[in-house]
Amino acid sequence: MAKRILITGGAGFIGSHLADELLEGGNRVRVLDSLSPQVHGENTSRPGYLSAEVELLAGDVRDPEAVRRALKGVDAVYHLAAKVGVGQSMYQIGDYMTVNNGGTAVLLDALVKNPVSRLVVASSMSIYGEGLFRAPDGTLVQGGQRSLAQLKARDWELRDAEGGALVPVPTPEAKEPALASVYALSKFDQERMCLIVGQAYGIPTVALRFFNVYGPRQALSNPYTGVLAIFAAQLLNGRPPLIFEDGRQQRDFVNVRDVVRACHLALKAPDAAGRVFNIGSGRRFTVSEIAEELSRILGRHHIAAEVTQRYRIGDIRHCFADITLARTVLGYEPKVTFERGMQDLAAWLEGQIAVSRVGEASRELFSRGLTA
Repeated sequence: MAKRILITGGAGFIGSHLADELLEGGNRVRVLDSLSPQVHGENTSRPGYLSAEVELLAGDVRDPEAVRRALKGVDAVYHLAAKVGVGQSMYQIGDYMTVNNGGTAVLLDALVKNPVSRLVVASSMSIYGEGLFRAPDGTLVQGGQRSLAQLKARDWELRDAEGGALVPVPTPEAKEPALASVYALSKFDQERMCLIVGQAYGIPTVALRFFNVYGPRQALSNPYTGVLAIFAAQLLNGRPPLIFEDGRQQRDFVNVRDVVRACHLALKAPDAAGRVFNIGSGRRFTVSEIAEELSRILGRHHIAAEVTQRYRIGDIRHCFADITLARTVLGYEPKVTFERGMQDLAAWLEGQIAVSRVGEASRELFSRGLTA
């Protein structure tokens, strides 16, 4: 049965793809989006990639009246609105907390008065901090936090008390949160607030912990967006991707088409309510491998990535997804291989103009002592 669905933050990268997916399923889609200049550029008009069938309401999720209007006649809500980026969250603390935490509180206040059949909230792998690891004796251990002294010594790997290197393994939802940045804290708060209020007021709620999402429509000029978009902005401007630490940190990169498929499944899966799910690809890559593949597929072989051997406060070393729970409960299965996803991304990138602000962002972080 067709539904009227609200997507907060739906004019952005993931939200616009989700709108396409929902429209294809016969639903009606409304979007509430502030059209932030950092994401959409100074021209804050309706993005050209947003389907003409989407009802767009320009407004801030922190504005109770805007949220009230957006919820009118809505059957279900996807809450994607958030400020993103680990580095920026460490010096725009108030903005991140008011948008991510305050905006979520405003939405939940409105949902208490106007309940919906399902609320799906976008959470983040960042709440794990470091992922799960195997110790030299074979036992599984929660990744700790590297000390500032260790980072200054350029000793990048996590170690046990005896100094033995820990081996990263796929991270399940049962791994305890370890909040290493203001962004991670705000995403954890978004997730927990939605689940707590949903349970209290009988609003079936699902939290999806997205890993590193990539694909067409990423905000290339936003220096705090996904790492692939940041690397692409550099390469399109003839500059090398800048890689923190030694480039061997491992991540899970998941295509946006798989992410929106998971979102759609979360709307319908009867046993999903009240639970959290990892949404990743189930594969791991080093950041250096990602940079090399992007350079190759864009035909920029001559531009080698610059491994800076510098650290950034709030970054983690290794985290990649165990997606067993999403497979079992949601019926989620990644369908876009990394190789195919990169080809699609490259085809889209060739028609884009990106203003790289990586240098500006790096200087900002350095001036505040957040990188060295």
